[in-house]
Amino acid sequence: MHDSSDEIIYVGKAISLKNRVRQYFQSSRGKTAKIQKMVAHIAYFEYIITDSEMEALVLECNLIKEHRPKYNTMLMDDKGYPYIRITVDEAFPRVMMARTMKKDKSRYFGPYTSAGAVKDTLDLVHKLYKIRTCSRNLPRDMGKDRPCLNYHIKQCSAPCQGYVSQEAYWEGVHQVIDFLGGKYETLMKELEDKMNHAAEELEFEEAIRYRELIQSVKHVAQKQKITDSTSTDDRDVIAMAQEGRDAIVQVFFVREGKLIGRDHFHLTVAEGDSKASVLSSFVKQFYSGTPFLPRELFLQEEMEDADIIGQWLSEKKGKKVTIKVPKKGEKERLVELAARNARMVLDQDREKIKREELRTVGALNQIAGWLSLTGLKRIEAFDISNISGFQSVGSMVVFENGRPKRNDYRKFKIKWVQGANDYASMDEVLTRRFVHGLEEKRELGSQHTDVGSFTRFPDLIMMDGGRGQVNIALEVLNRLGITIPVCGMVKDDHHRTRGLYYNNVEIPIDRHSEGFHLITRIQDEAHRFAIEYHRSLRGKGSVHSILDDIPGIGPKRRKALMRAFASLEEIREADMETLRAVEGMNEGSARAVYEFFHSVLS
Repeated sequence: MHDSSDEIIYVGKAISLKNRVRQYFQSSRGKTAKIQKMVAHIAYFEYIITDSEMEALVLECNLIKEHRPKYNTMLMDDKGYPYIRITVDEAFPRVMMARTMKKDKSRYFGPYTSAGAVKDTLDLVHKLYKIRTCSRNLPRDMGKDRPCLNYHIKQCSAPCQGYVSQEAYWEGVHQVIDFLGGKYETLMKELEDKMNHAAEELEFEEAIRYRELIQSVKHVAQKQKITDSTSTDDRDVIAMAQEGRDAIVQVFFVREGKLIGRDHFHLTVAEGDSKASVLSSFVKQFYSGTPFLPRELFLQEEMEDADIIGQWLSEKKGKKVTIKVPKKGEKERLVELAARNARMVLDQDREKIKREELRTVGALNQIAGWLSLTGLKRIEAFDISNISGFQSVGSMVVFENGRPKRNDYRKFKIKWVQGANDYASMDEVLTRRFVHGLEEKRELGSQHTDVGSFTRFPDLIMMDGGRGQVNIALEVLNRLGITIPVCGMVKDDHHRTRGLYYNNVEIPIDRHSEGFHLITRIQDEAHRFAIEYHRSLRGKGSVHSILDDIPGIGPKRRKALMRAFASLEEIREADMETLRAVEGMNEGSARAVYEFFHSVLS
């Protein structure tokens, strides 16, 4: 989960992301204060698909340790997952559990999510392959002490006594490496045969023991692509997916053997471009600007100029950078996982674009069809907000091609109307909006290109109401000589939009259609914008007069005006001479008051 500044604030995992994420936003569910605060800061989600729950768990651990999200307090400790370590640098290697993967000559497998399963597997390894557990220095200490208990219970071949040759011992070590590397079918069949045989012989306790060992082996033997157990190097894994001229390149960032993050990049490619050429172009562009270069690049396809690119990257890094195309094993599966994520992003973006077109342009075309309009692109909607007539404000929101165009939103303080009169307030807002637009058009003359929010007139005006609001808008347009279609959003008894009022006819609309959803978004946005503006004005002081907004009118002159006139309406209708006669007023202040109430441009 990211916040608006792109910071990662939470990392989680789930088999069903849809169900998991939905839980955070269900009002019916009891949520802690921490979760409520976290949800309020979520700007967008990012997710990575894996092949198993274990991989998801390990990746979650890696990402939390790398990014330290502020809401992952329950996972902020440094507890690691266990590894299995084989000391292959010794003449007679040992197999043991390790909590960290060090940069030594040992072979590491894991990490694993169950320490219990690791211990069971180590017990199994010692029983089957008789690998030693002692810390004796062999062959230097060979024969100095008698064999330990493990030899007597047949869990060690006693290399400390020379009872097994180094070649025979290493044969067992190689079998352990193969087993931990995933080649465990032979062993599983052997254990199953022994379990079945024990059951046939009615040795049920022995059969249960083999069954439990089989379960432990299955649990531990899951392949781990999220953490590379064979290396602590830094590498980037790069794969792509392409559809026509659209392509997504996915990059997995592996640092010290752990996948700590990823990123994807949108590319526009030429028809017929091969994956190899697209990857070559991406690698050259991406690594020409990135400050960090890994020691290895794993690619999905061979690049024709891989040698030259590798030489160039090595010179940039100051150390050799190797470019590989893995053909088998964990590394190939990691590239395949990157390719699957790239395909997922590409498919989602394509579907997202289709859904976005349906909810925007498609919805706009539905509305145009209902009203029998052509060329519908820009819609303007207006709303009035006040509390018992106090500080009435108006809002204008603009939608183009079904999307909000927030740069063209405008706010209006109601100046000419006293008290709660929504019709008169709407008349003022519309008059000021369109007179402003006409004057700007005249100033720009024939050279204007509709550069401002006022100069460009809408293709449709939507009023938050029925016949009354529509007639107000039509009166303003007729008065100014402007022809623009106007429709009203008619509500039912529950204050929900049920239809559109247009040309003296109420047109019913499908409440499940995208057109209806767009109308609802426009209506809600007009409400929100007006209420937020009104709230911001209220926050500046609970006692406020519109006279405070007039330049040059301070508290003394405001009180003088309020003593001289019975209402704001009388101040608005007063001429210059009457205003100058008020105590404390001069030519400049009287003109400021007069122009404030008579200028539609302010």
